[in-house]
Amino acid sequence: MAKKKEESVNMIDTLAEFKDLKNIDKETMKNVLEESFRNVIKNMFGSDENYDVIINPEKGDLEIWRNRTVVSDGETENNKQLTLSQAREIDPDCEVGEEVTDEVHFEKFGRRAILTLRQTLASKILELQKDSLYTRYRENIGTIVSAEVYQIWKKEILLLDDDGNDLILAKQEQIQSDFFRKGETVRAIIKDVSNETGTPRILLSRTSNLFLQRLFEIEVPEINDGLITIKAIARIPGERAKIAVESYDDRIDPVGACVGMKGSRIRGIVHELRNENIDVVNYTSNISLFIQRALSPAKVSSIHINEEDKNAEVFLRPEEVSLAIGKGGMNIKLACLLTGYKIDVFRDIDDADEEDIYLDEFSDEIDSWVIDALKALGCNTAKSVLKLTPEEIMERADLEEQTVKEVFRILSAEFEEE
Repeated sequence: MAKKKEESVNMIDTLAEFKDLKNIDKETMKNVLEESFRNVIKNMFGSDENYDVIINPEKGDLEIWRNRTVVSDGETENNKQLTLSQAREIDPDCEVGEEVTDEVHFEKFGRRAILTLRQTLASKILELQKDSLYTRYRENIGTIVSAEVYQIWKKEILLLDDDGNDLILAKQEQIQSDFFRKGETVRAIIKDVSNETGTPRILLSRTSNLFLQRLFEIEVPEINDGLITIKAIARIPGERAKIAVESYDDRIDPVGACVGMKGSRIRGIVHELRNENIDVVNYTSNISLFIQRALSPAKVSSIHINEEDKNAEVFLRPEEVSLAIGKGGMNIKLACLLTGYKIDVFRDIDDADEEDIYLDEFSDEIDSWVIDALKALGCNTAKSVLKLTPEEIMERADLEEQTVKEVFRILSAEFEEE
């Protein structure tokens, strides 16, 4: 009996080791063990209702107790009953109609039962492991993970996390210039987790806008602390990106904080993204000014906004048009994505053959706050202001009539002199 008891303990110890390897908590393991033992009992006897399975995960042992009702000799109908003669071998004082409980040693069920138990338990633990993996990664969608390249295929790369779990980085989720070797560590964001086949499929991405955002959160403490907020991101992975940031503290320059001293903060992000060119601009709720900033480095002469259709007509000097559009139309495409507006660029033909003057040149005659208000309307030059009516400027810039009249007088006088 001692040997069989030892076999039982060893079996539980083995299962406990299995539990530690699979990261399953004690309470869950206890429930899995009990359910597995009950399944074996049910298969052998047709029912487990009259069995108590007691598992002590702290000590790593178990007890199985069988409860049966005493009947007269020769009258047993099922395994929930036992004869009076059998019952008195367990409890000499028992009588017909009473319930007798005795301990059952699982080893007596035979090697086949033990093998079935192990198979059942292994299946349940595998199922638990998959559910745990699915839940863990599902809860972390949108976070960055580091994984090692295990196998490279034409359409996707198989990576392994620290626990040896499979992660997938599809070709379309890779930056065009990405090149990885087996054993190399890759950083990416968890994009999606599915469980359609019963086996979790964890998909990563390096082209997601959220990947860029998370990299900034890592490199810029002010973003992580909530002092700076990323308001919008537009990105052509591996080529160029624009990111709009806003600070809730007037003492913090959000663009400067994101770029860092001599580009120290943004440099690591650019390197991670295969030298992706990143423009950081100040966010503003003034859509006219926001569009102007989004089109940087081009300087806008004037802009007309149709908020209902989310369309903007932007007028620029001929030499600024190519800057606004950018190589392959990249700059204007990103500006559209960043602002959410369809931007149409036009050459300022009226000004093409004659000289215009930037408003900043009038800073000695016009207050800076007035110049800023005019710029917010999309007017960066004198002629772009004169194209508008005084009434329109008063309404849109919230300037007093006398102020607007004085601005028109100063600007008009400059061209009259010419």
